[in-house]
Amino acid sequence: MAKTKKIIAVVGATGAQGGGLVRAILADRDGAFTARAITRKPDSEAARALAAAGAEVVVADADDPAGFDAAFTGAYGAFCVTNFWEHFSPEREGAQAATMARASRRAGLQHVVWSTLEDTRELVPLDDPRLPTLQDRYKVPHFDSKGQVDQVFATEAAPTTFLRAAFYWENFVHFGMAPRKDAEGALVLSMPLGGARLPGIHAGDIGACAYGVFGRGPETAGQYFGVAGEILSGEEMAAKMGHALGQAVTFQDVPFDVYRGLGFPGAEDLGNMFQYQALAGEDFLRRRDVAQSRALNPALQSFDTWLAANAARMPLG
Repeated sequence: MAKTKKIIAVVGATGAQGGGLVRAILADRDGAFTARAITRKPDSEAARALAAAGAEVVVADADDPAGFDAAFTGAYGAFCVTNFWEHFSPEREGAQAATMARASRRAGLQHVVWSTLEDTRELVPLDDPRLPTLQDRYKVPHFDSKGQVDQVFATEAAPTTFLRAAFYWENFVHFGMAPRKDAEGALVLSMPLGGARLPGIHAGDIGACAYGVFGRGPETAGQYFGVAGEILSGEEMAAKMGHALGQAVTFQDVPFDVYRGLGFPGAEDLGNMFQYQALAGEDFLRRRDVAQSRALNPALQSFDTWLAANAARMPLG
């Protein structure tokens, strides 16, 4: 008789991180787990594709605690992730994460992986002028809103392992960060790095790394795993882009204040994020371990591998 597989309930299953985890589970046909894809939109094209691939699709909304009680019932574990950029509210994101944490304990789950980030205020307090304070309470809202909920997962959730992600290389496709042409038509990659190197990753690999964490089991509860596919300087990223595109790309290190003043939604948050990473320096890089990430996910993509598949999709302005 075939052994019954353990259910991993995947929040954000149609998104970048959750989708990567669902695909990793489904691809491992002889593995110990099966995927329960949690989504607000079960009739979406992405949700239908997951169902066709073999995932159980369940409806739940992160703003509805009762919905998560039902979505987690009968599962072995859960992957919990939030999407700050959907609403730009740290308070709402924190409440959603706490909802998932508490529901995981009520459902009696054995293992949770929480996709989190640093609370930057531990290094740069609100009264520290090195970073502007945003929304009166935060330095980097989309980091702080996750990091401050780590304690809820540690004390009020099922046994939880903490997963810290890195910069999505998909931002070069979807978030307006691709190289742009200057007045002479040459391509320039403009980012505010302050001379620091940047840990980056293919977004789908985050979920695949989470699958590796589930494979190690609840013995990892309380531990932090920081994932990255490669750690590169701005000049190194530009050179690799140029190779993939077949034309030279130069790097321009934009001053943090200039980037914060660009005026697009989230510019101040992202400007502070890049500056925080520069301030944290080697400590920030050490928290994103490429070798450990590859141990969790042997198919981890390098930036060159990602570019080979995606360079043509970058909108070069």
